[in-house]
Amino acid sequence: MKKSAVSFAVLTGIAGLAHAQSSVTLYGIIDSGVNYTNNVQTAKTASGLVGGHQIAMIEGGSAGLQGSRWGLKGTEDLGGGLKSLFVLESGFYSNNGALNQGGALFGRQAYVGLSNPVGTVTLGRQYDPVVDNFGPFLAAPQWGGYMSSHPSDLDNALNSRRINNSIKFRSANYQGLTVEAMMNLGGTPGSFSSNWIWGAGASYSHGPFSLGAGYLNVRNPNTSFFGANPNAGPATTNNLGSFGSPTSPQSNPVFAGYASANRLEIAGLGAGVTLGSLNMNLAYSNTRFRDMGSASGPNTLHYTGTAAFNNVEINARYQLTPALLAGLAYDYTRNGGAGGRGGANYNLFSAGLDYFLSKRTDVYTLAVYEKTSGTDSTGQGAVAQITGLTPSTTDKQVSLRVGIRHKF
Repeated sequence: MKKSAVSFAVLTGIAGLAHAQSSVTLYGIIDSGVNYTNNVQTAKTASGLVGGHQIAMIEGGSAGLQGSRWGLKGTEDLGGGLKSLFVLESGFYSNNGALNQGGALFGRQAYVGLSNPVGTVTLGRQYDPVVDNFGPFLAAPQWGGYMSSHPSDLDNALNSRRINNSIKFRSANYQGLTVEAMMNLGGTPGSFSSNWIWGAGASYSHGPFSLGAGYLNVRNPNTSFFGANPNAGPATTNNLGSFGSPTSPQSNPVFAGYASANRLEIAGLGAGVTLGSLNMNLAYSNTRFRDMGSASGPNTLHYTGTAAFNNVEINARYQLTPALLAGLAYDYTRNGGAGGRGGANYNLFSAGLDYFLSKRTDVYTLAVYEKTSGTDSTGQGAVAQITGLTPSTTDKQVSLRVGIRHKF
């Protein structure tokens, strides 16, 4: 009886220890608010665009600080410094409860992997190196949300699009330096390069200074990148409509006209400095839709060659009190056009205040103004379009938002 009791106690202790070395966490964010936006398009007629002012409740993933989500993440200690890990993250619209990311159950992230003191390898649907290493230097992920992101999030710095079927390595932090590499397996029989995506990035911090850079190379972007969500439509449609959903080019005039690009290249470089309560960042990105005229998507304007976007952003945030944060940003984007035609300029001004009621709940207000000029990717006069919102009827647009966010 004593031996049985001792054996049972030992086995129970081992089981308890094994359980203690594994963990699963439920987490999430709910972000919702009300927007006032002027000059919102409602129709297009022979005499021009028709629209008006709009007051609407809009989910955080379209105009707020963060997209609403819930997720599960876990780790297991395998011994010898090796751990297994997973993340399953589902996005949803807080204003109506519908699934985001084209209806994918775990459309935000879904991956499994292994980590050790050298780094982490993960496989699945994941963020790319531009998001991980360049994105943190922008106003959008810090305090400005989707409305303050670059026009239609053209460089994906705010992770509007994820990479399916990807393998990613991210190193441990070595004296402030972290490096990252990613590859997507296109999976097309007989053509390894078709739908292939690869990228790399690095970030470094020392004292008050920080640097970050990311690069992404996408083959057949209309299908492999903008069409990566479940309901993005077949390869014959224009998936560059808006946020990767199958809509008309008018819903995303910034770059929807470039759906026939054979390759998309994104490169971003950011630098920041923190001085007490003040943080300032300068960021530059270059986005290129290359070799247009391929079968990746429609090409109604018969574009050839490359359309390049150059983007420069300067932003600052200041912690006025432990509970109150203020931010300002200016962003300039230049589209050089394609095939010697077109070209547009986008000027975006953003301001925000964020008040924390607790560690998990905050209320915020955002104000964004955009002014455009030139000819957009659809061959029309460029109209303003604050990211996540309906395009303007004119070259100007203003949106004001009051929202609340809760994390759990």
